[in-house]
Parts: sequence; structure tokens; C-alpha cells
Amino acid sequence: MTQLAPKPSGLKLTRGRRKVKDAFSSPWASFFAIVIALLWTIPTFGLLVTSFRPKVDIVTTGWWTFFSNPNVTLENYQTVFLQGNNVTPPLSQYIFNSFAITIPAAVFPLTIAVFAAYALAWFEFKGRDFIFFSIFALQVIPLQLTLIPLLQLFARGQIAGVQVLPDMEITGSYIPIWIAHTIFGLPLAIFLLHNFLRQIPRELVEAARVDGAGWFMLFRKIIFPLSIPAIASFAIFQFLWVWNDLLVGLTFGGGVREIAPLTVRLAEMVGTRGSGWEVLTAGAFISMIVPLIVFFTLQRYFIRGLLAGSVKG
Repeated sequence: MTQLAPKPSGLKLTRGRRKVKDAFSSPWASFFAIVIALLWTIPTFGLLVTSFRPKVDIVTTGWWTFFSNPNVTLENYQTVFLQGNNVTPPLSQYIFNSFAITIPAAVFPLTIAVFAAYALAWFEFKGRDFIFFSIFALQVIPLQLTLIPLLQLFARGQIAGVQVLPDMEITGSYIPIWIAHTIFGLPLAIFLLHNFLRQIPRELVEAARVDGAGWFMLFRKIIFPLSIPAIASFAIFQFLWVWNDLLVGLTFGGGVREIAPLTVRLAEMVGTRGSGWEVLTAGAFISMIVPLIVFFTLQRYFIRGLLAGSVKG
């Protein structure tokens, strides 16, 4: 008696994928996606409307009453950018500080990670896999555990009372914040870029080597242009994380107003008294619009970089 051959498991997998695809492409899925997008956008839209309302209207009525009694003013943004006092500078100074912190803190780890990932992906040397997995394991260490040791190191060159470096005298400057963000961003950057670079066809690299290309020319002519999606995806991650960061900026720059980022000032404005809501809304919207501009500018690379770096290691 002959036995029927079992159906290939790939057919069930294909049917399962088709069902999932049909579920996510159905009208109901589109409807729920639109509802979620609207619910997610309403608070941001309310913040935008509130930032253009006078102080009296903000204190006495909700932002939705703007449509029945529209009253627009630019005084809040003028206060944000121009007004300050002998103790607290205007928010424009904090906005400048955020840019001065975020741009180098995104460029430094990205530059180091590109070359490190390139070496780990294509150079053959002893201990390569151990180094890569050690870097990957660093992602599980909470950054809160390292704040105090780093603060002691930057201030006195000491860790746990042991003098490991001479006093670098860099406190009160942007340098400690740059170094901290670079340290915290490197593990994820190397991991993403390494996984992306490993997917570049080996035949392409070998052909370039046969044609006489050195490692640096290979990187400049082939590896780097092909890595733009992964580089852009991490640049978005790092920029958003550093721009919205409060803990690192407060730890290493919160006591010096000349270098404190915008998030530190916004946290001070919220305070315990709840005063200055009109200025707070304008400053908060400015702090939101900058990451949105960066994300929408580089979004075409974002998904490509993430998917390419997550399939194969």
C-alpha cells in the first residue's frame, strides 16, 4: 500500500504569510492605522496650537477653544528666543547648546563605528568574533551604572578612588557630554553596521581586491557608498536619542547653564510651580520639530538600513 507523500511545509508557511499580509492590507487594518495615527498626532497638534495662543487664553481655556475664538500671537516664540535674565539665558542659548551637543555626539560614534564595523566584518584576525560579541554584550549594560564613574573620571581622573588618568580639566565643557554619548552609542552602531556590511557580496569585495584596490580604497569606493542606508538609520537613532536626552545632559552639563541642553531647561521650566506654560509650549514644540525634520529628511534610508542589518549577522 503506497503512502502519500507529506505536503511540503513551505506551502503552509506561504499560506500563513499570505493570511498575515491580507490581514494587514485589509480595510479594517487601514482604518485602525488611521485612528492610531490621529490619536498619536492630536497631542502634538494641541501643543502647536497652544504655542501660538496668548497667555491669558492658555491659562483660562483649553486649546480646542481656539477654533471658536481664534487668537494668534508670536509673543511666546519671541520670549523663547530673545528674553532672558542675569541668571537664566534665553532658550535660544539652550537650543544652540543642544545642536552643539547633538551633532558631534552623532558624528563621533558614527565615524568610529563605521571603521570598527568594517574591520570586524571583512578583516581576518584572531579574536574577531570575541571582540564583536563583547561589543554586542555591552548593549545590555544600563548607562545609569556608568554615569557616576564617568563623572569621577572626567572631574578628577579617578574611578572608585583610584587615579587612572591625570585630571583632564574638561568639566564645564561639551567634551564630557560628547565622550559619554559616544561611549553609549558605539555598541549599537557597531552592531547595526557590522550586520549590514556582512551582507555585501563577497564576490564584489574579492573582485576589487584582485583589481588592486587597497583596504582604504575599497572602503571609500565600494563599502561606504553601499553603507549609506545603514549609516543614515543609525544617524537618525543617535540624533533623536541625544537630542531628547535629559539624563546625560543633566549629569554632565546640568550645573553649567552655558552648556546645558534644551531638555534640561524645559525640565526646569516644568518645575513644581507650573508657571510659564506659554513659553514652555513654544520651547517644547521647537524641541519636537527638530527631530521630526531630521527623521522625515532621512526616512527613505531608515527602513532599508534597519531591515538590511537585521536579517543576517
